[in-house]
Amino acid sequence: MTKLQLIVDGGKAVSNQAIAQTLGPMKIPINEVLSKINEKTAAFQGIKIPVEVNVNDKDKTYDIKVGSPPVSELIKKELKLEKGSGTPNREKLSNLGVEQVIKIAKQKMDGLLDKTLKAAVKTVAGTCNSMGLLIESKTSDAFSRDLEAGKYDKELQSGTIEVSAEKKERLQQEFLVIQERLRKEQERLKAEAEAKAAAAEEKKAAEAVAAPAAAEGAKKVEAGAAEKKAPEAGKPAAGGDKKAAAPAAAEKKAPEKKK
Repeated sequence: MTKLQLIVDGGKAVSNQAIAQTLGPMKIPINEVLSKINEKTAAFQGIKIPVEVNVNDKDKTYDIKVGSPPVSELIKKELKLEKGSGTPNREKLSNLGVEQVIKIAKQKMDGLLDKTLKAAVKTVAGTCNSMGLLIESKTSDAFSRDLEAGKYDKELQSGTIEVSAEKKERLQQEFLVIQERLRKEQERLKAEAEAKAAAAEEKKAAEAVAAPAAAEGAKKVEAGAAEKKAPEAGKPAAGGDKKAAAPAAAEKKAPEKKK
């Protein structure tokens, strides 16, 4: 049995190197396989879907299994996002209602290891966090704490998966306030970083200016010390050569010759 695992765009699978290299040598009609994959994934347009093609090596028959879309793909489809945040801790892209998280958890339930809907909701919340998304105007950690405390048991039990228009408006207004707060915080951090960098540059420049002056001062101190150590002019050096002074002393003491 030959197994080929793919990730395709729902309803829009196209041939690639992996497909050609695996199915081509086995004489499996690639266009036929792609057509069947697109039929099976047509309901997931706009979502990347895992697909598995199993080929019987003996009779060349095959079957196609369509997996469950990744949680991130279901979230992007729900919010009509192209991608998640590149800096999820600083940039938030949207604010989901708990109903939307429950909807995604139900769609993915069969593909998750979680045994309860509440556990599946926590798993979806974790993916929301990595994508820079808020839930009920909270981070996933705060949301999960409230979830465990039973705050959303009513929604879980009712299985509601739609957010009312009124609630959507409220979540959007709260999201705008949070975005503004994050923007101001980023500006503050940026200003602090710039001030710190400027202070470091000023210190570096001051040290560069002070260095030549300090070096000149050190030279003057050294020169003064050397001058003090040098013997005064006309005086023999302390502990000088006594033999050199002896002829001069003898010359002074020699008696004058009688005329």
